[in-house]
Amino acid sequence: MKLRIAWIGRTRSSPIQSLTAEYLKRLSRYAACDAQELTSEAALLKLVEKSASRKPPVLVLLDARGRQLTSEEIANFLEYHQGHDTQELLFAVGPADGWSDGTRAAASNILSFGKVTLPHELARVVLLEQLYRGFTILKGHPYHGGH
Repeated sequence: MKLRIAWIGRTRSSPIQSLTAEYLKRLSRYAACDAQELTSEAALLKLVEKSASRKPPVLVLLDARGRQLTSEEIANFLEYHQGHDTQELLFAVGPADGWSDGTRAAASNILSFGKVTLPHELARVVLLEQLYRGFTILKGHPYHGGH
């Protein structure tokens, strides 16, 4: 299974760039992964269309109106997709003003990190950390044990 992380908008902050790179490096120990900075929702939908090989990618949007999961539930989500032959999970962090109804309708899943509003750059880092945490839970790695 391949993980792809996409986000709308340019990254201006070097600390965010560093954290993004660090968690992508950590994630690569558990799954093939890459990241993409996109200019618009249309670019995301085009990426979904172009990414479809045998099966289209499973599009997972981060949105305040989405379903909230615990870290363990994120691990279960990853495990489910590993066991059900998902070729690609595409997680997308939206623009500052949120996703359009059309993009929300195209998603397989919509997840939320709670009722608080996070800057989209920070939401990306939280997503990457939670994906990493999910894989460490599945592998029994001690990273998660300190919570």
